[in-house]
Amino acid sequence: MELGHLPVMPVEVLGTLVPAPGSLQIDATVGGGGHTERILEAANPDGRVLGLDADQAAIDRVAARLAGYGDRLVLRQANFRQLAEVAPAAGFDAVDGALFDLGLSSFQLADRERGFGFRTGGPLDMRFDSTRGVPASELLATLDADELAALFRRYGEERSAWKIAKAIVAARETKPVETAEDLAQLVETVSPGNPRQRRRIHPATRVFQALRIAVNEELDALAEGLASAVDLLRPGGRLVVLSYHSLEDRIVKRFFAAERRGCTCPPEVPVCICGHAPRLRLVTRPSMTPTQAEVDANPRARSARLRAAERLAA
Repeated sequence: MELGHLPVMPVEVLGTLVPAPGSLQIDATVGGGGHTERILEAANPDGRVLGLDADQAAIDRVAARLAGYGDRLVLRQANFRQLAEVAPAAGFDAVDGALFDLGLSSFQLADRERGFGFRTGGPLDMRFDSTRGVPASELLATLDADELAALFRRYGEERSAWKIAKAIVAARETKPVETAEDLAQLVETVSPGNPRQRRRIHPATRVFQALRIAVNEELDALAEGLASAVDLLRPGGRLVVLSYHSLEDRIVKRFFAAERRGCTCPPEVPVCICGHAPRLRLVTRPSMTPTQAEVDANPRARSARLRAAERLAA
């Protein structure tokens, strides 16, 4: 395992994904390649994995580190919202499992060129794919206070959204907010954390989360990616999702519930007209969380939540 990268809940992921020899699996977010490698090992000698990541640096890193698996590992730089096109083109048009690990990798948090983390710092870019979209610094420079506050509330559930938004607009009158250090210091000044809380998080955590989600359109991409994954699953195939905050988990939970329920007609319609049959059964009920031992060894796992479901026969 590469130094500095610890995959989250690896035992639970393999236990719910159940990759087997000869199977076709998708790792929709290869990140540091930790889960990818374990899936390949569990699927020895002939199981294959399609690994996606919007971050070209992640693809390059995993390609070099896992080169020994040869053509059993197929890598593509792509966002998982493109799964419906990318997977069939790579020969993965019917698969036995799909994993979505929605967390940032240690490598992204340590990248001083893109400003994902307030502790590492760097220019406020935050794009997974630096060739698409606009950087976070541009949003901070162009959105007005109402728009910024709405963004922080919607994607960060930030209670001090309006106060922080006003401070950003005021600050950029004299100096643009362009680096992770600038933003973290501004938020901490305007909305300092509560020192009496037992487990303190940096006061800028939710603001950084909100910007990253907005820049990468993460929630829309997640909904599209989940739907595509279910379309690709064979009967008995597993869909496993690791989420790290309530917004992601809510989307996953509701998606699983809808696909388990089947009919999506409104309650007032007496007879089903949508024709949507149940496609999933839950594997995890309730969701799974990391052990305290794992959290102690890897604090970034503390907010993880795993949900898994299995594709029903048509």
